[in-house]
This record gives sequence, structure tokens and C-alpha cells, in this order.
Amino acid sequence: MAEEKSKRKIFMGSDGNALVNLIVLITISFVLLNFVYVIYIMSELEKQAYIKNVFNWFVLPADFSKLGSRPWTLITHMFVHESFFQGFDGVFHMIGNLLWLWAFGYILQDLAGNRKLIPVFLYGGFAGGIFYIIAYNLIGKLHPGLENATLLGSNAAVMAVAVATTTVSPDYRLFPMINGGIPLWILMVLFVIIDFAGIPGNNPAIYVAHIAAATVGFLFIYSLRKGKDWSDPINGFFDWFGNLFNPDKPKKTKTKDEFFYNLQGKSPYKKKSNLTQSRIDSILDKINQQGYHFLTDEEKEILKRASEDDFQ
Repeated sequence: MAEEKSKRKIFMGSDGNALVNLIVLITISFVLLNFVYVIYIMSELEKQAYIKNVFNWFVLPADFSKLGSRPWTLITHMFVHESFFQGFDGVFHMIGNLLWLWAFGYILQDLAGNRKLIPVFLYGGFAGGIFYIIAYNLIGKLHPGLENATLLGSNAAVMAVAVATTTVSPDYRLFPMINGGIPLWILMVLFVIIDFAGIPGNNPAIYVAHIAAATVGFLFIYSLRKGKDWSDPINGFFDWFGNLFNPDKPKKTKTKDEFFYNLQGKSPYKKKSNLTQSRIDSILDKINQQGYHFLTDEEKEILKRASEDDFQ
């Protein structure tokens, strides 16, 4: 049925659900690293050997000399959480981040579209990593621990997502059945309190990293409202990379060359046009890219008609 197909596409997104992709990627990285750790233990190798030969190649070092030999950690660190060698704290750390990411990421996708979440996440994690390194190299009392200092986890990236979501609509209501709902900004305040309270050893470099990520989340939405979309470079790269392995990639067509209505065999005097799947797809793609709130009244009416009637 057309209604079921439309709802499924809105939920999952035309190019896949960005929130699901992030959660799966973080989970897979956790499982794989722990699988390697188990192999090391079963091979009777030292835990320090695993940390040196495997784990440290994915977390972000604060020491510039180490960063030069592993620059990819500016990206990988935000998908890596502590392994079992550090106890169950690493598991709870990852689960907590995934829950907050799901809570804010789901709302951000609903308000701003499917293609904004991953760029905000990456920008926030990257900014957090950069400012973590800067803080460790500039704050004098942190210098003694510089050589072994590393950053890992999705906390900064999730902070950027949380702030971006709240900036879009601070009065977005959660659980509306409870006295009209709870404003989103209250959830944001709760998240910040929990996040800052959980920073190990009150490390000022981590505070700086999270504040930097929060600033990026705010500036992302601020720039979007000014007409500058920071997500374009990242989404453009993903589209380009995906098309490399897609021989049937869609060709770009001008809007005036597309036929959204099928009038063949119909009376030219009929006021209501007959919808085609291509018209519905174009509207669903707009929702995925910009969000439902950016639809025109005409496009909203078309979606309503499509949900009520089957079409060819």
C-alpha cells in the first residue's frame, strides 16, 4: 500500500536512518575491540600489549608527537569506548551515550531532517578532540600527564547533538500526556549536569572539549538559520563515496523536466491532479534533508492525500 510505503520511508529515511547508522557503528566498534581483547587474553598476552598495539591506535592522544603518527584518531576516538579490561564502567559509559544520542538524535531528525545528525555528531566530536589537545598543551597543571593523556567516547559528539536539537526547538514537548509535556530544554539541562558530573577527575581538558562541542552544536543551527548549511560538505562526500559503488546512481534532472503528475487518459478539466510516486518521493526526500516543518502547505496536503488514497 502507498500509505505503508510512505510511512516506512519517512521513518527510515531515503538514504538510511542516520541515527540507526551511528548507533550500529558505535556498537560494532565496541564489540570488535573487545573481541580482539579476548583474543589477546586467550593467547596469554599481557593487557598492556593490547592497549599499546591495538586500543591506543583508535583513541585520541593529547601529545602532538603521537597524533602525527595516528591522525585518524581525530575521528575514530568518538566511536570508541572503554573495553572490558577497564571493568563494566566502559559498558555503562557506552550505553549512556547511546541512550542520550537516541533521545536527542531522534528529535533532531524529526525537526531538521535525516541528513543533519551525522554532520553535527562529527563536527562536535572533532571540535571536542581539537580543543582537548589544545587544553592539554596550554594548561600548565596538565603537562605532567600529557604523554599518556587520551580522549575517547562519544560524549562531546553527543553534547553537540543535544545542544543543536535544543537550539532548533527548546520548547519541544516530551511526554505531552504529562501536564502538557516536558520542555526539551529541561532534558538538556539534566543531560549537561549528568555529563559534567561524570567527567573523571574533574579534568579541565575534558570540560573544555565538551564546551567546544556544545558551541559547535549551537553554531551549526545558527548558521543553518542564516542560510549556510554546514552539513553540505559531509553529505556531499558521503553521496560521492556512495555513488562510486552504485552503477545505477540517479542522474540529476532539472525540476522543470520532471513530471510529478500523471494526466494521461484523464480529463483536462479535472481540478484535482493524480499523484505519481515520483512526486511523493521528492517530498519525502525533502523531509529527510530539511525536516517536515520546511514543507509548503501544498506539499503537506499532497502527503495527506497520499496517505488516504492509493496511487499508481
